[in-house]
Amino acid sequence: MVEDVTVKEITSVAEYVDELAALLLEVEEVGSAMGFLPSLSLSDARQYWLNILGPEVILLVATINESIVGSVQLHLCNQENGDHSVEIAKLMIHPNDRRQGFGRMLMNKAGIRAKQVDRSLLFLNTRAGEPTNHLYTSLGYIQVGRIPNYTMSIDRVLHATFIYYKIQR
Repeated sequence: MVEDVTVKEITSVAEYVDELAALLLEVEEVGSAMGFLPSLSLSDARQYWLNILGPEVILLVATINESIVGSVQLHLCNQENGDHSVEIAKLMIHPNDRRQGFGRMLMNKAGIRAKQVDRSLLFLNTRAGEPTNHLYTSLGYIQVGRIPNYTMSIDRVLHATFIYYKIQR
């Protein structure tokens, strides 16, 4: 049930690395565009998560009864002329838990967290045809571009990506 969901920030992945790696593998296996191909191993997935956090990355997770069902990352721009912006990256929801509002909850929390660190410009990209395209527009993100042949799917076909932004006041 959605009321049992908690969205929280993780500042160390050590205790969550196995759950996060399993989430990444599940999401990749169903063909979601996360930047990896199905040849991703459990060891590589664990290594990805162990190396993701740093001063410019905020990691949010959604949990049900302390089990991770989704995550999203905020990549803070570290350049002086971009210190008002943040890239939203790798929104992933476990395939068994999709279409229950968890992605919306994570994205809303990402917007709140961005405001807390004085970031007014949020941007992201996602593969054309992904269900998240509707989610992003419903949250007020504006599509500003399309890059053809940007990403490769599990069947090694090239797909376009859409670029979105949102300005928070």
